[in-house]
Amino acid sequence: MTRGMFLRTGGVLAATLLASTSLAQEAISTEGPNIAVETVAEGLSHPWGLAFLPDGSMLVTERSGNLRHVTPTGDVSEPISGLPEVDNRSQGGLLDIALDPDFEENRLVYWSYAEPGDGGTTSTAVARGKLSDDGTEMQDVQVIFSQEPKVASTAHYGSRLVFDREGHLFVTLGERFSEALRGQAQELDSDLGKIVRLNPDGSIPDDNPYVGREDARPEIWSYGHRNVQAAALNPETGELWEIEHGPKGGDELNIARPGENYGWPVISYGVNYNGTPVGSGKAQAEGMVDPLYQWTPVIAPSGMIFYEGDMFPEWQGDIFVGGLASQALVRLELDGEKVTHEERLLHERAQRIRDVVEGPDGAIYLLTDEANGAIWRVHAAKAS
Repeated sequence: MTRGMFLRTGGVLAATLLASTSLAQEAISTEGPNIAVETVAEGLSHPWGLAFLPDGSMLVTERSGNLRHVTPTGDVSEPISGLPEVDNRSQGGLLDIALDPDFEENRLVYWSYAEPGDGGTTSTAVARGKLSDDGTEMQDVQVIFSQEPKVASTAHYGSRLVFDREGHLFVTLGERFSEALRGQAQELDSDLGKIVRLNPDGSIPDDNPYVGREDARPEIWSYGHRNVQAAALNPETGELWEIEHGPKGGDELNIARPGENYGWPVISYGVNYNGTPVGSGKAQAEGMVDPLYQWTPVIAPSGMIFYEGDMFPEWQGDIFVGGLASQALVRLELDGEKVTHEERLLHERAQRIRDVVEGPDGAIYLLTDEANGAIWRVHAAKAS
């Protein structure tokens, strides 16, 4: 038995079929392909990051501090042991996760988290470890990076992890939110409000833009960022694209290029939460990069892919980004570096979407940022 419903998705009136199967599904007709959404797993505590293992199973972080192994059929493991202590106050906790490009040979996994310091301070940190053969333990764990300075804030950790084509690791770092701290996003002797680029062992690549400068931290790739929680490598160019949270308005899509200044907190398309101007009160300034695209009101971005799969050929090359405040999956069509169309999907479900990952099957996998968080699989709907 099925029953018909009607939802609005992407601005299009759509017929929806709710199937009575072991995996809850709904088929949605959009402007593009017909899609279905199934719940792969649930009962996760504010899941934050997801990485696929070669066998099609997943490693999923929970912000509370646990790392779980999830099978393709939705079985969720007990917490994987061996991870360092995390500070899970407010926006802190266990955050993103990524496999080493040579994982099948070395079984190395990288994760970011809020690292506790003295006197209640914290910083974004990155650790790596070797996943045991049985998948229950992280072994030989090393902290390869810790944001400097540690500060008394529990917000704006940034924290997406992206490997480039040469095997360098990009780490996005927030400016830690408070007005007293955010000016450090413009200071090259601080990691706050930066994107950094590391070798896999945490050492510094020789071609980073500030290597050799005594007044700058050599790990810095780009600066003037607010809180980057969406980042992905463009498969056509190999460049890092990122989407960062604005304040009240002004979420930004940027290409993170070496040595460039993205303006926060001097310029912004948004305003402070109390309505006062940000910095200069202007949206543009000489020497500071203007975003490719901005959202006012905000979507509150988290998680991002360039879709490359065969399941949705109409969407190849499009960007998909999770929306927290917008409670939607946002799709962007591109013409080179220009956004030509935006569509909002799945907003009727009213769930905060924390991460977006393309699966090995070409489906799009989403994490919902809820106390009873879920993994959703967005796939092509079968004709009824």
